[in-house]
Amino acid sequence: MDRLILQKAASYCAYQERTQDEVKLRLKKWNVWGDEADEIIAELISMNYLSEERFAQTYAGGKFRVKNWGRMKIRQELNRRGLSNYSIEKGMSEIKDEAYISTLKELLTKKKRLLEKTETDKFKLKQKLVRYALGKGYESELVWRLVGEE
Repeated sequence: MDRLILQKAASYCAYQERTQDEVKLRLKKWNVWGDEADEIIAELISMNYLSEERFAQTYAGGKFRVKNWGRMKIRQELNRRGLSNYSIEKGMSEIKDEAYISTLKELLTKKKRLLEKTETDKFKLKQKLVRYALGKGYESELVWRLVGEE
């Protein structure tokens, strides 16, 4: 195993959390694949530079807090990145129910204030609010319940 490549890969992982797929792609760019790439990934995991659970927790928490994404969108994105169900569940546990609901309420309130300036039809306003929240990845029954309370 090439120590220089391992060092490069370690600093790549130290910069920010990565998935195994992202590291594999980067190793391919450096012309490392097959058993050697698997060895390097195994070494990075044993050195704790690479952890898919940690990636999932950081990713889920960040997308929720910074971008206000809903659980469905976050889960879909983690799935797309090839994470195991166990890692995905670990990541989703970062999002607490109280914070989740209050964030959605806040999002809907802000969006409603914005839309009320142009939309006079109450029915269309509700539809636009629901579409907005669903686009952010929130669950439809929760969205409809909260929009109904408005």
